Amino acid sequence: MRDDKENIIVKLTFEFALDIIEFAEELENQRKYVVAKQILKSGTSIGANVREAQNAESKNDFIHKLK
Repeated sequence: MRDDKENIIVKLTFEFALDIIEFAEELENQRKYVVAKQILKSGTSIGANVREAQNAESKNDFIHKLK
């Protein structure tokens, strides 16, 4: 299912994860540790799920991984 052309979803989710990391660092500076940890985990998992879906074995597997 994977090809090597640029994928806008992969690119945007990676950029989003970088923004989330930066925001979580700002929250930690404000001593909002619990919220920072939660947003870091949930915000970066989006990109991880999309990347995993890129290696799907079939179209149905791709859809399943994105759900």
